[in-house]
Amino acid sequence: MSIISRKNQVTLPVDALREAGLQAGDDVRVIATGHGRVEVVRADDLLEEYAGIFDANAYPPGYLEELRREWS
Repeated sequence: MSIISRKNQVTLPVDALREAGLQAGDDVRVIATGHGRVEVVRADDLLEEYAGIFDANAYPPGYLEELRREWS
């Protein structure tokens, strides 16, 4: 069992980290998943999850280049 400290810190059990494939120094994100629940997710996994969600054809050809020229 882990306890949340006054500084909102939690020590995660080594066995749980090993099973999840996480180790000290990994970049993680903590996500609230419901009342009384949080999930620790490796940052790389989030990149894979959200990669490609934006439509590459959202702007007509040349539109972004034109905007960049206006900023110069």
